[in-house]
Amino acid sequence: MIRLSARLAAVAALVPPGASVIDVGTDHAMVPVWLVQAGICPHVLATDIRPGPLRSAAALLERTGTGDRIRLMQTDGLAGIAPEGYDTVIIAGMGGETMASILSAAPWTRSGVLLILAPQSKQAQLRRFLVKNGYVITAERLAADAGRVYPILTARGGVSLDYGEAELHLGRLEQIGTDPLFGRVLDAARAQAAKAAPFDSGAAQSLEEYDRIRRELDHDHSF
Repeated sequence: MIRLSARLAAVAALVPPGASVIDVGTDHAMVPVWLVQAGICPHVLATDIRPGPLRSAAALLERTGTGDRIRLMQTDGLAGIAPEGYDTVIIAGMGGETMASILSAAPWTRSGVLLILAPQSKQAQLRRFLVKNGYVITAERLAADAGRVYPILTARGGVSLDYGEAELHLGRLEQIGTDPLFGRVLDAARAQAAKAAPFDSGAAQSLEEYDRIRRELDHDHSF
């Protein structure tokens, strides 16, 4: 059984048993191999835009004997993939703007598909895209890996509530506020806003909002 990093393990843990998965930007296909080895998924489609990672993925499939249950495909995002038969899409390890571009080019992902999204940057841009373009963020969690904290979102097609600016950067408190790692995310966002606040009125407003959230977290543990 292969071992996943903490972030990828948190992603894989969100895949429902029996799901038919597309892993976009699979890199070395670590998540697909783990899902198959763990008996979570009967088969997985693993895609990447670059041939190099797919060669590494093919070597891993051969080494682990999982090639009969994992199909590799070179493509840009979800381009050229017929959605029939797939109910779960994983996109991990990319910037939020890249994820938004991939989903924008695949509107079928708004029709009954579970999205598991783990952006490594630009998470506010990803949340903004989702809530403005026919998706609902159904849950969020955080994973610490190699000294950084990463958000992991699940989403489906639907009509979303509006998000405030702080929520775009942090997530909704009712979904993420009780996560043990949330304080680290909040403090990092606050520190970044504090640096820019003397020169940027928007950052100053964000700083006020982050301070309000910090006070609420310190005095109200109902989230």
